[in-house]
Amino acid sequence: MSYLVYPGAHHTRFHHAIGCMHLMQKALNVLRFKGVEISEEEENALYIAILLHDIGHGPFSHAMEHSIVNGVSHEAISLLFMERLNEEFNGSLTLALDIFKGNYHRQFMCQLISSQLDMDRSDYLKRDSFYTGVAEGNVNSERLITMFNVVDDQLVVEEKAIYSVEKFLIARRFMYWQVYLHKTGLVAEQLLTRVLKRAKELTSSGIYLNASKPLSYFLEREVTVENFSKDDLELFSRLDDNDIISAMKEWQYHDDFVLSNLSSMIINRSLLKIKLKEKKVKQDEIERQLQVLRDMYGISEYEASYFVFAGDISNQAYSHKYQPIQILKKTGKIVKIGKASGQFHIKALSKPVTKYYICYPKDKM
Repeated sequence: MSYLVYPGAHHTRFHHAIGCMHLMQKALNVLRFKGVEISEEEENALYIAILLHDIGHGPFSHAMEHSIVNGVSHEAISLLFMERLNEEFNGSLTLALDIFKGNYHRQFMCQLISSQLDMDRSDYLKRDSFYTGVAEGNVNSERLITMFNVVDDQLVVEEKAIYSVEKFLIARRFMYWQVYLHKTGLVAEQLLTRVLKRAKELTSSGIYLNASKPLSYFLEREVTVENFSKDDLELFSRLDDNDIISAMKEWQYHDDFVLSNLSSMIINRSLLKIKLKEKKVKQDEIERQLQVLRDMYGISEYEASYFVFAGDISNQAYSHKYQPIQILKKTGKIVKIGKASGQFHIKALSKPVTKYYICYPKDKM
């Protein structure tokens, strides 16, 4: 929903997937030039894995994750798509699947797909920075990739690029605060998930809602990772942002107070007010806002809770829990980024920063 804040942010997952593949081609050329052996089969598998790494994203990406299908992440759906394609193409995606799942013995290949310095992040930071106009997120992906190397089948970055790595991590922190966790985008995403939650409730109680066939299918069923069938996958592949937008354009005129108002807020860009705080929102503040809404419209506390809610957001640019970024020193020694760089920078970037928020209607809906 970032386009509500940054009108240029209308690029798609397809843009991103093609960009990731382009960077993967650059990375493999650099590594081969430095003497790393990569077979043609491994090369193709890496291209397939990076091209399909986000194929499981549904409408509105992360905003709708766990909504249309119950508790199923986009990574799990990407895996289902890849396995289905592997059947269709007689097992030719088997190596790509191993790399995607992190099971391949040459770990640097798995790291190129998913790590704290992978092709995915290298593309989306630069791409999102460009489309939003947030210059702080502009990373020099090409410079970083030029400094890649492999030691003992582990991906490392040569010491010359240490400041580029630091800038990459700082850019990631900036982009999360200024774009991905921007308060307007945040409240819009919350409204979007609540629209679908309410639509599912109404459908399950026997109320008809006008929607496309694929969307109606998922509104009527509880699809989980355990019962995700081939038919579910086929219908999921037909869903995109247009299904949700066209449904909300209809639902804003529905008789249900909650569904119509939530849909109208998104369609007409008249969102809830959101306040960010350094400390957790007190329950009495939430209760007060709920009571105001109940008195104004004569609705139940449960219905009011769709419009008044609190939560938290967290930003951590680098994590010591996951495989660390490794630096190859001129002496041939490999050290973690925290040891090679200024400890202060990495320590600050590793610390999760949490902010709290409360959302409620600005005035009369």
